[in-house]
Amino acid sequence: MGAPEDVAAASKPELIVSAASMTTSTTTSTRLLRGASVLILLQIISRAITFIANQVLLRFLTAQLLGVSTQLEVYYLSVIFFARESLRVAIQRQDSSSDDQGSKKQNNGAQAVVNLGYLAIGLGFPLSFFFGWLYLNSLSTSTLASAPNLVVALYIYALAAIVELLSEPAFMVMQTRLQFSARAAAESIATFLRCTITLGSAVYGARRGLSLGVLPFALGQLGYGTGLLLVYLHSGSGLASRENFSLLPRPISSSGQYLHPPTLKLTSSLLSQSVLKHLLTQGDTFLVSILSSPTSQGVYALANNYGGLLARLVFQPIEESSRSYFSRLLSSPSTPLSDKSSEKQTTETAPTPEKTASQSLLSLLKSYLLLSLIITSLAPVAAPLLLSLVAGKQWLTSGAGATLSLYTYYIPLLAINGITEAFVSSVATEKQVHKQSAWMGLFSLVFASAGFITLKVLDMGAEGLVWANGVNMACRIVWCWGFINNWFKQRGVEADVREVLPSGVGVGAAVVAGSLVRGLHFTSKGGVKEVLIGLGKIAGVGVVFLGVL
Repeated sequence: MGAPEDVAAASKPELIVSAASMTTSTTTSTRLLRGASVLILLQIISRAITFIANQVLLRFLTAQLLGVSTQLEVYYLSVIFFARESLRVAIQRQDSSSDDQGSKKQNNGAQAVVNLGYLAIGLGFPLSFFFGWLYLNSLSTSTLASAPNLVVALYIYALAAIVELLSEPAFMVMQTRLQFSARAAAESIATFLRCTITLGSAVYGARRGLSLGVLPFALGQLGYGTGLLLVYLHSGSGLASRENFSLLPRPISSSGQYLHPPTLKLTSSLLSQSVLKHLLTQGDTFLVSILSSPTSQGVYALANNYGGLLARLVFQPIEESSRSYFSRLLSSPSTPLSDKSSEKQTTETAPTPEKTASQSLLSLLKSYLLLSLIITSLAPVAAPLLLSLVAGKQWLTSGAGATLSLYTYYIPLLAINGITEAFVSSVATEKQVHKQSAWMGLFSLVFASAGFITLKVLDMGAEGLVWANGVNMACRIVWCWGFINNWFKQRGVEADVREVLPSGVGVGAAVVAGSLVRGLHFTSKGGVKEVLIGLGKIAGVGVVFLGVL
């Protein structure tokens, strides 16, 4: 008589743990979904402000100055990226189960995250000097002469990078606590400061007859870093007071240990991958600076800024939130395929984390492909018209319109690569990370070869750089999907690529819509009225296209 009761009693804790795990997973997914929404809204607002400010700035810039400002931005991003990217990814990969194992352990986890954030600050100083030295030695005499205040601007960019890295300890701990509202406030205020300072100094210089060159961009970036630091310090200090940890480095164990060894080890493993990833991400700018003139760099920078607007507004926030979502969902060790028979009853009532991850990933990819149909059918024709409207017709004569039109075909590759690499970085082991780094190194050589052929041999200018980027991105997508497919197969979950492909009706509608807008013979050389009429016709075709989809 007692045996059934004992079995029932023994099974209750497992059921309770399972229910608690499901509840925690659901709560986390909801918070991350809300966080993604907040980040997307933040990106839309901040990019809208930046976009408006840039339209005014373009009236004060030449293609050459825009090219030089792009080089300075790459210097700044390189310092920031190498100092903190591997740390951020490693922290997201930490097992989040400790959040539910007592306040003391939770506080120690928060303190470990804060301590790790100070490594980013420590790395920032030597990196800023090293990359600054490399950049100054790469400049030609003609570039220095044609870009006023270039050296001063470089020093200010270095200071701006250090100031932004000072906010990293507070940012990291708030990111692990899913404090998306604080991030939204920080980036909104920082973006407003950057736009105000950049635009204000440019207008001031123009009215005073001063040749400031790229100095307004540097001052604006310093304002951006200062805004981030102030808001994160304010929000982070409140969180530290409530959860009883410090924003200053403190030991996390009785032995005086400051850092979590597994996370530190993973950080070092991710660092080499970060180097290759940054070279691939910013390699276009490196290549164009070597193989083309500052004017060509400015043309590509303009096309990249406008063409990548959708990627930065929508795809990047989704990528960041997806990385956090998949990391937390799949943070616990996966159940081997041979052991799953013992959990048959549990898996019948609720999908496994692997199955949930597969469904989420495939849904995202399918949505991306549907959006890609719209982009590739309508955007190539609309892009030059929009450019003439927002940047002025003088930029069309430099070839920016044709480059931007070609860039629209590259946007879907950016989106798909972003989400697939986000999944890989969430689940890959240390050994797999090294393997990915090796493949990325090979793809960097493919990219460099494609860039040399298109820029030097075929002399395609900025358009050749778009083609080289497309080849590189396609290689990365193929590798990532191969990894993802094998990862799910090893866990008994099917991730069929056919599930994400658009229907034949959708593809047919895209072909028809693309043919229609190309046959309307728009011109960007007319006045504002003609351009608006052309955009209205494209929008009309787009509405019908969406109805078919």
